[in-house]
Amino acid sequence: MSDPTAQHGHGHGHLISFDPTESEPDHHAAPPAQGRALRIGIGGPVGSGKTALVAALARSLGERVRLAVVTNDIYTTEDADFLRRNAVLPPERIEAVQTGCCPHTAIRDDITANLDAIDTLEERFASSDGQSLELVLVESGGDNLTAVFSRGLVDAQIFVVDVAGGDKVPRKGGPGVTTADLLVINKTDLAPLVGADMDVMTGDARRIRGALPVITQSLVEDPSAGEVGSWVLAQLSSRVAA
Repeated sequence: MSDPTAQHGHGHGHLISFDPTESEPDHHAAPPAQGRALRIGIGGPVGSGKTALVAALARSLGERVRLAVVTNDIYTTEDADFLRRNAVLPPERIEAVQTGCCPHTAIRDDITANLDAIDTLEERFASSDGQSLELVLVESGGDNLTAVFSRGLVDAQIFVVDVAGGDKVPRKGGPGVTTADLLVINKTDLAPLVGADMDVMTGDARRIRGALPVITQSLVEDPSAGEVGSWVLAQLSSRVAA
């Protein structure tokens, strides 16, 4: 009987194992922190609630922090338009990037368009009286569990998954789940409706992430995204202290 794991002439039949904690090499070095706003990336699968989270943070932090937002969509400016329609920030504080390619390309591989958008915002609000931007949120287009930001683009990253994808999502791993500075498990109010076990979901997330933080939230129950907002403010405080 032939070995089912042996490689055959057509190149199939062998087993390949990938490390779910490893991402593609980061080709960009982190820029100097001094003299610019803190940049936080928000990524995650399609429909996980990234734009809703950005909107909640903009509303809850907008009067406390001088912030702006960059959104990424492949062919449209849909997410930026949503934020403008809902008046979460003045329109001039929102810039849209149309990637024209897989979203992770524009946040990890060729980050030029996003850097240009951030530069536009920083220059627009440059001030000699201490009123320059303090925080820029960079929302990725909807992607998958491998999507992570280059450290040449952001200083910290939040990865958002939601319970509608099933409670198996965290244990599937992938660099987005395992390496992001913060994992947000979103739409917890839907768990009973989709049969997701939150104990399983949070337990798997904490096991696979080790010491890295996990926050569960429902924007229906907490429209201000309070815990995530506190985490963002803590990142900002650490930056100022440093």
